[in-house]
Amino acid sequence: MTLTTPAEHPFATYVRILGKGQRGSRGLTREEAEHAMGMVMRGEVTDEQLGAFLMLLRFKEESPEELAGFCSAVRAEINAPEIAVDLDWPSYAGKKRQLNWYLLAAKCLAKQGHRVFLHGGGAHTAGRLYSEALLADLDIPLCHDWQSVAQALDQHNIAFMPLAAWSPRLQHMIDLRNILGLRSPIHSLVRLINPLQARCGLQSIFHPGYQAVHQEASRLLGDHALVIKGDGGEVEMRPDVDSDVLGTQAGTSWTERWSALSNQRLMKPEQLDPAQLRSVWTKTTSDAYGELAAQATMALALRGLGLEQDEAQQRAQQYWQAR
Repeated sequence: MTLTTPAEHPFATYVRILGKGQRGSRGLTREEAEHAMGMVMRGEVTDEQLGAFLMLLRFKEESPEELAGFCSAVRAEINAPEIAVDLDWPSYAGKKRQLNWYLLAAKCLAKQGHRVFLHGGGAHTAGRLYSEALLADLDIPLCHDWQSVAQALDQHNIAFMPLAAWSPRLQHMIDLRNILGLRSPIHSLVRLINPLQARCGLQSIFHPGYQAVHQEASRLLGDHALVIKGDGGEVEMRPDVDSDVLGTQAGTSWTERWSALSNQRLMKPEQLDPAQLRSVWTKTTSDAYGELAAQATMALALRGLGLEQDEAQQRAQQYWQAR
């Protein structure tokens, strides 16, 4: 009987780099990360390898170099068309303490002629209110292909596209959360991708310390991006606390401190009523927290489009009054 040792799978190298114990393991270089994610995106790995890879990265915590490499690979594989966009607006966290006021900010910016592309990954965590469930009531187009996105942007200056429509592979990895029991680096990665290469990418990272990681990854990619710790993980400024805004453009990084718009902490509602969003938009009712949150978030976006902080806040207030 002849015993033949099977050939090692090409992706095993990357699992081994990450998982060879406390002394033998290391992070991936940017080039290794790009090659590894390219294999993942093309389906060239087994389910076992994918689970091990994602959880080893989760345990180690991804580096800026790894995120930049992953992002480059995803951009190459999705091969999105050229569609002019001002703001890339990821929406993946969902809200549970406050309503999704960032949607009113995006809608208000669109009304003023700024082209806004929103994208999200579905309801992957129970008990949260996600953007996709609110679009119809706010008259924000839900698109399932790039042609529809282009038409919506031309007609309304705003479009939302589910992640599953432009990258089923990434959506599959997001959905593994309920199988693996933990979030993976993909939850961070989707905020970086900016698939249409908008003039500015907005990113919200909730966990402390990760904002600087995303800022550095964006710098390595040469992107123009703003990173905040938004409410609940969404791109929404909290108007009743001071906030740090981390930016990067043309290879240069900076940080600004933004003061709260309210001198006191504003109460959160006892329960979330999505109908309140439209009522505030149509000026049927008012909401102290929500209206300030929308204005602060608009100011953030306008900062990303080139205005200085004071001017951005003044312009946001004008936009809100003219909605």
